This record gives sequence, structure tokens and C-alpha cells, in this order.
Amino acid sequence: MSEHSSEPSGFFEAERSAEIVAASFAGAPDERLREILTSLVRHAHAFVKDVGLTAEEWSEGIRFLTGTGHKCDDTRQEFILLSDVLGVSMLVESLNNPADGRCTEATVEGPFHLVDSPARELGDTIDETGGGGEPCLVTGRVTDTLGQPVAGARVDVWQADADGFYDVQRPGEIPERNLRGLFTADGDGRFRFRTVVPRHYPIPADGPVGALLRATGRHANRAAHIHLQISAPGVRTLTTHLFADDSPYLDSDAVFGVKASLIRPFAHVDDPERAAEYGLPNPFRHVDFPVTVRRM
Repeated sequence: MSEHSSEPSGFFEAERSAEIVAASFAGAPDERLREILTSLVRHAHAFVKDVGLTAEEWSEGIRFLTGTGHKCDDTRQEFILLSDVLGVSMLVESLNNPADGRCTEATVEGPFHLVDSPARELGDTIDETGGGGEPCLVTGRVTDTLGQPVAGARVDVWQADADGFYDVQRPGEIPERNLRGLFTADGDGRFRFRTVVPRHYPIPADGPVGALLRATGRHANRAAHIHLQISAPGVRTLTTHLFADDSPYLDSDAVFGVKASLIRPFAHVDDPERAAEYGLPNPFRHVDFPVTVRRM
């Protein structure tokens, strides 16, 4: 631009702030990155103008995000919690896995998934403590949208204990990798494992996200659920939940993770022969959760 130019388009002007900043990304070689940053700038500047954000409010926001980062470690991701409670995680999942009435609906992975769940045999228990909770049998079958079984599908499961805690939240008290398991479905796509009935629980509320919930009068509780992640060659990986139909908070889950199609009854079973067959005490609970995935 000439020093005599009458159009100093790069000079900052509040009225054209988003346009000016977005233009700075025009030369980004990655087209998708340019698209995302341009949209982010436009929406962020519109937000600031819409609410008339003060300097102190912006500084408080920065302090909040800084605190969120400080709360992250190898076993806790506070930024995932923030994304969850703002409903962004569920929106991203839903947009990338649109409900079409054929596939099992997707939900958030959550902050407590581990990439190295212990490999277990079909029918094994994932409860390594045996110290509380109602014994439960979970069964299911993985099929594709044509109803064909997905033989050998990997079924990764994880859940909180009867007190509402994951193993990583109480290291030294709960055995490492308790209530986690990686199962391989049989030739007919079927899987089963023993566990305890999941309990509703609060997300970690001792950090910035918890403070945000308290400041806005929201509770921190998640409806009772079991996480499942289904994968197989040639199949689109599915991350979903199995929700207990008698759980509180189904209609007010703190991370907006509940979808009606994922709620199931955990039936009461009083049958000594079946209990013995599956290696469970009698009575026990049983839930069946068929899963439909999409082939690529």
C-alpha cells in the first residue's frame, strides 16, 4: 500500500474490526485453516460487540481460560470439560455423526477415556474390586446398516464405579484400569461382559468449569451410563453411551450427552441357573445394547 493511499484497510477500526483481522489470514496456504480462522474472527468480534464486553470482563475471561489450562494434566482435560458443559462437544459429535435412523447415535467421548484399556475375554468382568454395586451383565451385537454382523469388532468400554468415580480420579484407592475393558466381538458380532450397574455422578467440579457451573446455577451431574467405542477395519468408529433408564439427570445431563435412543432398561433377573452360567451372583441386572455401525 502506498503511503499516499486513501484506503488504509489494514489500520484497525472498530466498525470494521472483523473484516480487517479476517483479511490478515487471506494468504494462509491451508484453505480449511483460512476458512476456520476467518469464521472464528467474525463470530468472536460479533460476540464482543453484541454483549459490549468490558476490558475487565475480557481479562476475567483470559484468567478463566488460563486456569482451565493449569487444571489439565495426564489424566484430566479441563478444556474437554469446558467444551462438554457448553454443549460444543455434543454438537461436534452430532454434526459429524448425523442421526439417520439406521446407525446407533454417537455421544461425547468424555475426559476419562484411555487409549490402552486392558484386553479382556468375552464374558470377563471389568470390575476388579468386587466391592459394591449391583452385579450386571451387558450383552450386545455389532451389525452394519444392512443387518450384517461385524465379526471381530473391537468394543472398548469404560465407566465409573458404584460411588461415581473413575479409576484415574482415585489413584491408589481404585485399581488402575478398573471398570475398563477392550473386548473382541465373536464371529456373529456379539459381545458380553460383567460389570456393576452404572451410577450417576458429578463431573470434576473443583476447577474453573465447576466454578462456572456454580456461578450459573447449574448442577454438575451426569446421568448413569457406560461408555462404548466400537471400531473395526472398514467401519467408521463409533463412540456412544448406554444410559440406564432409571437414572436421574437424564433430562439435564451436565454435558448434554443423553439421546433418547441410547436409554435402556437394566432388567432385574432372579434366575440362579442364568446367574451361574454367566458367573454372577443371583439376583443380577441385565441390559442388552445392540449397536449398528456404518461401513466406509
